[in-house]
This record gives sequence, C-alpha cells and structure tokens, in this order.
Amino acid sequence: MAMTLVEAAKLSTDVLLKGVIETIITESQLLKHLPFIDIVGNGLTYNQENTLPTAGFYDVGDTWTESTPTFTQQTATLKILGGDADVDEFLRQTRSNIQNLKAIVTELKSKSIARKFEDTAVYGDTSSDTKSFNGLHKLVSSGTTHQVHAGTDATPAAGSVRKLKQLCRLVMPGDPDFLVMSRTTLDNLSDYAERNYSPIKFTVDQFGKPIGYFKGVPVITTDWILQTEAISSSIYSAKTGGTATSIFAVKFGEKALSGCQNGGIQVKDLGDLETKDASRTRIKWYASMALFNTLSLARYDGITDEAWGA
Repeated sequence: MAMTLVEAAKLSTDVLLKGVIETIITESQLLKHLPFIDIVGNGLTYNQENTLPTAGFYDVGDTWTESTPTFTQQTATLKILGGDADVDEFLRQTRSNIQNLKAIVTELKSKSIARKFEDTAVYGDTSSDTKSFNGLHKLVSSGTTHQVHAGTDATPAAGSVRKLKQLCRLVMPGDPDFLVMSRTTLDNLSDYAERNYSPIKFTVDQFGKPIGYFKGVPVITTDWILQTEAISSSIYSAKTGGTATSIFAVKFGEKALSGCQNGGIQVKDLGDLETKDASRTRIKWYASMALFNTLSLARYDGITDEAWGA
C-alpha cells in the first residue's frame, strides 16, 4: 500500500527520524503529496499501461473480436540517496547549551537530501547519471497524447490558459491530482487571474500554506523546475541552454505516478570517528519513481517568463 511521507512521520517513534522526515516534507512540496510504495529487493519490474482494450456492439450471431490492452515492461531500480552529517565533539560539548548542534547539522543535511530528490524528480536521467533515477521529463511519454507545446522549433513562447486546459485533459481518467510548476510560473498565472476572469483560485492547504487551484486542480510549486530549459523541434530538449520552463499534470497512486522505496528514510548514528574528534550521523534513502500508466503524466513545455494569454 502506498503511503506519503506525511503519514510515515506520524507512525515514527524515533524522535531524530521523525525530525528528519518532517524537515524533508517541509522542504519539498512534491514530497508532501507523492505516495511511496515499499518494495522488496532493489527494484520493481512492472507493466506500464499504454492503451485500453476496445469494445463494440454486435448483432446476434456476429463473430466477436478479441481486444487486449497494451503494456510496456518497465523497471524502477532503487537508488541510494543520502549523506553523512559530522558534528565536532568540542563544539557539541561546549556550545550545545545554546543550541543542539547535532539537531541543526542533521536538519541541514535533511534539507539537502530533500532538494536533491526534488531536482532528480524533475530532471533525473539515468542515461546521463546512472546513479540517479528518471524524473518527470524522462518519464513522460512522447507523442501528442501526452504533451502540449508553447514554443515552435527552438523558440519558446508565453503560456496560454487554453493550452493549460488542454494539458489537464491529457491526464485520464478524470482530472489530474496536481499541476506541478515553478513558483515563477504560478506568479504569472496569478497575474493573469488578476487581469482577467480566470479559473485560477487560491486557498490555504492543510499545512497553512497558500495553494493555487486551476479549474479545481491543486498546484504544487517547486524551485527545481527551472526557467532555463531549451526546446528543440518544439519539444523540451535540455535542462539548461534556453529560456523556457514546463508544467506537469500528474495523477499520484499505485496505478499512476508513485515513489518507490525500501525501508523508508533511515537515520544511523555511526558514533565517534577514528581520525577526528567528531561523531557522525548517516541519513540514507533507497528510493526511485515509477510511472504505472502513461496517461497519468503529461507535460506543457516551452513556456517563457512572459505574461500569459487566454
């Protein structure tokens, strides 16, 4: 059963581990909502759903035509994400009356892990970094049924509310669970809403933070979707080298887009170090992402940082 890190934090009785999970959740809006499947072994092989079987009407005595769905076998291999946090024993002993240095250093390392995961969740590409996992740009399927483009050839263009509506329609069945975009893009959408009658609304989420809604679909913002993306043949081509950004429409869940992990986030106290007067805490996470249905993820790319249009 898939579980978000928010729910995992509620179940943790380890104070340090609970603090690490809560720091990661606070640091990443995406990780607040992305569910994780606990798997056995170092990877998950699954059949990714591509197309549904067909159905039709028949007369009495007709020969029935068999139709089956199509799948592509995929494998989400777990990757090792983590880092060590060292605390100097002299500083810890002489200054912990002011603030808990171990807690501070561990919190900072937890933030780094959250940021690394979120950056990889957007731009991860195992063809260029075999130690990482594939992110949203790599997971989205090619073809017009999964993508909308603002730009033409290598030239990006301003965002369009009409095309954003088109993006939402590409995720089926029903509406997307979330739209994922940069804060700059959300600001531009907000500016459009102030100038025009718009399906964009704002409210406060369960964490007390303002959250935007587009036609009832909540918006997740991330600082890791950049405004430096390049396009080629009207399609996203690179993380840097251009002036564009992207928006993703996603469905989360065990049959949609989900994180994968083995053992959850782990915090280990490695004790005193041999070569220096310090103690070490290791935070590690065996994690990856999997897209179980190609219709659960769509992309709107080639968007400039210009005023949006209708």
